[in-house]
Amino acid sequence: MSGSRLLVCDDDPQIRHVLGLLLSEAGFEVIPVATGAEALDRAAACPPDAAIIDVLLGDEDGVEVCRRLREWSRMPIVMLSAVDEERQKVRALQRGADDYVTKPFAAAELIARLEAALRRAGRGPDDSRVVIEGLDVDLAGHIVRAEGREVRLTPIEYDLLRALVQNLGKLMTHQALLLEVWGPGYEVDAHTLRFHVSNLRRKIAPGGQSEQLVRTERGVGYRLLPGPSIPVVQEAVSWRK
Repeated sequence: MSGSRLLVCDDDPQIRHVLGLLLSEAGFEVIPVATGAEALDRAAACPPDAAIIDVLLGDEDGVEVCRRLREWSRMPIVMLSAVDEERQKVRALQRGADDYVTKPFAAAELIARLEAALRRAGRGPDDSRVVIEGLDVDLAGHIVRAEGREVRLTPIEYDLLRALVQNLGKLMTHQALLLEVWGPGYEVDAHTLRFHVSNLRRKIAPGGQSEQLVRTERGVGYRLLPGPSIPVVQEAVSWRK
């Protein structure tokens, strides 16, 4: 995603410098900031295409900065942290982060994850539509409805649903879904997959019957179950905020 404007927030000047060099060489326009307050101000004044935010900032919690950005922005947000702890990762994802990278990290991996997040956010339309039970998914228009109600999905949730819809009735293994949605390097991150599938189910399952729509094949993966088609009678609502 060469040319994308990237906000980089880290209170360590050496890391800011190194990230600035690496990302600039990769073709990004880098906006370096040292504090959460400055990150929020710069993002509001000149919205970037994506952000990299350190979890531990000098003035405030980086995850809280992520949460506040997510209140108004759908840009990809990648969190950085020296703590490789599942609880911390889950907390960041719950506050709206798209990805989590642990320090020290390889430059190529960080850039690959950032580019994958940007692709998910800017993915072009597909050309198919599926209506099963109370779920209506129009991939061409990025439109999702469940029993006529508005469904708002994150980019990752939408890409998961797209992958399941395009393989309707087929078993999608954990590895296949991770590779399809997150890209290379994520094939063993089953916990992240379970977290997002759980959120997706909660949003799209008609009448709360989540397991009847997205079935877990224990230890293997997931499948979207086909069902009888129903007439479309409600006005469509876009998945995007």
